[in-house]
Amino acid sequence: MEPSTQPSRLALIGSAASQAMSPGLWNPVLRGLGTGWTYEAWDVAPDGDLAAVRARLLAPDMVAANVTMPHKHWAAETADVAAEPVRLSGACNLLVRQDHTLLAHNTDITAIEVLLGGAYQRHALLLGAGGAARAALIAIRDNVGSVSITDRDPQASHELLELARELGINARDVTWQQAQDLAAEASLIVNATPIGKSTSDGPAWGGSALAPDAVLYDFVYARHSTASVACAQAMGIRSIDGWDHLREQAVAMVPLLGLDARARTLLQETLVRLRDGH
Repeated sequence: MEPSTQPSRLALIGSAASQAMSPGLWNPVLRGLGTGWTYEAWDVAPDGDLAAVRARLLAPDMVAANVTMPHKHWAAETADVAAEPVRLSGACNLLVRQDHTLLAHNTDITAIEVLLGGAYQRHALLLGAGGAARAALIAIRDNVGSVSITDRDPQASHELLELARELGINARDVTWQQAQDLAAEASLIVNATPIGKSTSDGPAWGGSALAPDAVLYDFVYARHSTASVACAQAMGIRSIDGWDHLREQAVAMVPLLGLDARARTLLQETLVRLRDGH
């Protein structure tokens, strides 16, 4: 017989989860709501024991877990039930426990849809081909003319290209150098790489001039303004940064976790404090 433990724990699963902002974001919110829940970080190496991780997620005191690099594909595969965006993308960033099953969601996709507002993109340039890039591809699939994909790993680019074609998107994979040359004509540049985490990094696309109507979507969040965002803003280009994304994907979790609507305001307030270093 299962213990009568009340669900009270949330976690972040990733190879560098303990370095992420999520626990610092969610714990003040959960305290403010009076849930009695806590949010912790689980560092799980790329070759870690994921069967053991799944078993931990099914423990009766678990509520849910966010999933980040490099385990978003595993999360989609290990889920017992997957929402349509997860099935389309093959990536999951939120596993919610329901009794003895795991439900998979992708709030990254929701966040991108909200932040881009459904605007048509004549040409999207995806820098990186992992889970974040997959989320971007799914989010824009009905509002894009063409997509160019690149990654330092050609196999990753090829796999994302296959997904794009399965979705009926006019897409191609290009080399990293070709992508930098294409940046000037793109209406959407998505940085789905870690470029920008270090203050020594340059703009992800190399820093060439962007089209006047371009939008930069930079998944990286750091206490410094990334070179990609700083460069785009200096050109007068609209920029969506990793903090914007972190906020919206967290807001999308609120109804999935059954939290009070006050969580939205608390998330915004906590993010501002985190970004300012408080």
